[in-house]
Amino acid sequence: MSAPGGLRIGVIIPARNEAAALPGVLDAILPRVAEVIVVDTASTDGTPEIARRLGARVVEEPRRGYGRACLAGIAALSPEVDTVLFMDADAADRPEDLAVLLAPIEAGEADLVIGARTLGVERGALTPQQRFGNALACLLIRLVWGVRYTDLGPFRVIRRGALARLGMRDETWGWTVEMQVRAARIGLRVVEVPVGYRRRIGTSKISGTLSGTVRAGWKILWVIGSEAVDGVRSRSRSRPRA
Repeated sequence: MSAPGGLRIGVIIPARNEAAALPGVLDAILPRVAEVIVVDTASTDGTPEIARRLGARVVEEPRRGYGRACLAGIAALSPEVDTVLFMDADAADRPEDLAVLLAPIEAGEADLVIGARTLGVERGALTPQQRFGNALACLLIRLVWGVRYTDLGPFRVIRRGALARLGMRDETWGWTVEMQVRAARIGLRVVEVPVGYRRRIGTSKISGTLSGTVRAGWKILWVIGSEAVDGVRSRSRSRPRA
């Protein structure tokens, strides 16, 4: 099935122990896209069985890590997919915002569209540390690369060819910021659109714990720093020698 604009959309949903939320997510998204891949990272609550029963493809990735799950999903995409949508399995992202997210891609105005969580964010859906971390990361990206972002939201869509150009490699919590930094570095057309955000069903594996929050924050800063250093080295290598 294609989207109204003729896009052939493949959806990648990383999931671990999301049995309570996943049925609602899949019921809303499956009829609107070409395929849905749920990447299960060692769930113990029947998440993969639910996904298969509802019509999603399941890819098993025994190692934990958001980036690992996304990379496994990308590797499993069908050849006909030309546009890749990433979303979470916890029902926080709103499938009803899909049309808004896709509009810049359909119009040929963007290669990557990020759902900025600014419209109708439910009270308590974003913790103070998430808000602070997003703001700090976006500020650092603007200072280093001159590109203005307001969010690192997980609900995002990208042309498959543009995704391949990014050469994504982060395996854990730096995935979203790595995508945005690399998009800035290579000059992709990036658009942010406002989307809603609900309180997730279940407990967050990252922001729900102090240790998870600290590790995620550190990894985001590490990715920004390493990408900045790599950019300096690349420019240095490309300069003509006297």
